[in-house]
Amino acid sequence: MEGLLVIVSGPSGSGKGTVVKQLDPNHGYALSISVTTRQPRPGEQDGREYFFATKDEFRKLRDENNLLEYTKYVGNYYGTPRKYVEEQISQGTVVLLEIEVDGALQVKEKFPDAVLIFLVAPSISELEQRLAGRKTEDTAEVQSRLQRALEELELVDKYDYLVINDDVQAAVERVNAIVKAERLKPARCRAEIQHFLKD
Repeated sequence: MEGLLVIVSGPSGSGKGTVVKQLDPNHGYALSISVTTRQPRPGEQDGREYFFATKDEFRKLRDENNLLEYTKYVGNYYGTPRKYVEEQISQGTVVLLEIEVDGALQVKEKFPDAVLIFLVAPSISELEQRLAGRKTEDTAEVQSRLQRALEELELVDKYDYLVINDDVQAAVERVNAIVKAERLKPARCRAEIQHFLKD
């Protein structure tokens, strides 16, 4: 069975990281590994946490269309390497990519077969409570993130699926069900169909 690229994104505070971490690797999932220009931290290994690159190497990947998306954060570049994703998919792996909405839409343009899942809290008030509960942002930052969430919600029709994260385990099961259904689409089951026809 062919692999596929699944992108989970949504507003800050929607629980993307929590949901993605609980997806069972026994289902054939693998987190995508980003390429970055930042220096490795103690204990990090190239090809495990990140693919580490110089800024010139990163620009070459970008200019040769070898990144599905990229961004600059605190002076360093981060991106999703096309070659790694394509190799994993060819091996039947479900590659998971947890990124922001802008990056997800960049990937969809370059990789139309990607499955986009928009994860969101049950309500704006719940999202506000989650953001405030993290105690990592002041009131102004929370309000800024809420405004950004409203802007991102305007783009939800560009996604393939909407998952409401009212309960983490339920959200995980919804993502699993989406992936299972996508993998059973005839276009992704060419090998199985050919095997059936030969028999």
